[in-house]
Amino acid sequence: MLSYRHSFHAGNFADVLKHIVLVEILEHLTQKDKPFDYIDTHSGAGLYDLYSDTATKLGEHQSGISKLKNDKWPELKGYIDAVDDCNTDGKLRFYPGSPLIAAQYLRKKDKAWLFELHPKDFSLLQQNTARNRSIKVMNEDSLSSVLRLLPPASRRGLMLVDPSYELKTDYEAVFKVIQQAHGKFATGIYALWYPVVDRQRINQLEKRFIKSGIKNIQRFELGLEPDSVERGMTASGMIVINPPWQLKAKMNQVLPRLIEALDVGTDPFFKCDQLVDE
Repeated sequence: MLSYRHSFHAGNFADVLKHIVLVEILEHLTQKDKPFDYIDTHSGAGLYDLYSDTATKLGEHQSGISKLKNDKWPELKGYIDAVDDCNTDGKLRFYPGSPLIAAQYLRKKDKAWLFELHPKDFSLLQQNTARNRSIKVMNEDSLSSVLRLLPPASRRGLMLVDPSYELKTDYEAVFKVIQQAHGKFATGIYALWYPVVDRQRINQLEKRFIKSGIKNIQRFELGLEPDSVERGMTASGMIVINPPWQLKAKMNQVLPRLIEALDVGTDPFFKCDQLVDE
């Protein structure tokens, strides 16, 4: 299915959580001089105009990144800087997707592999990343072709997996591709984003990872409302395999502040825990 366009949701609370985790991992990878590979399985357009018709239709950034721009967040400097770098006049108009956030961390020796199936978003992604020779953009189904990139020549890397979950089979598909990827590249970092629309599906997904034999798995979740099958996405989360050693402590510090800053929903909550030990 190719109906999903992330421009309707850019900069929402789910993006905030996902991209905070992404930045923390990228900062960890760039601490060493050795090169790394970044793989983005569902890249989208890369950059979003929050004043566009699609973005203003739902205005989800108003309860996401817009809330954070009104306060000082020294603990999120990398993330805030990544957003500011796309807004040269100091005003919040453009929001970077994961490819453009990652691009800000890529050094000449690093490589990025971006997958996007939607024809219009693929074209926009090409335009938005054209100046960076370290980036390769592919109009392919990542879940059926990403394994060919593993293990990367650098032997260091991050794979971000964040489909739209339009298809119910996506929940099983993402687990299988990460399980297979880990089998080929066990030392890589894997970050899986998920929406909480049906909690039972998330519980099943977590159980699959717990029983997979894969070690060192953490879970970070941010919820604005209690679980409900009637309200759409009430929470979202990240499952991270081989996380940076300081990530859990950082998220334990950040998530309570995010709950307070976003100030939406009737019963907000967060989760920050170790699903599987090292």
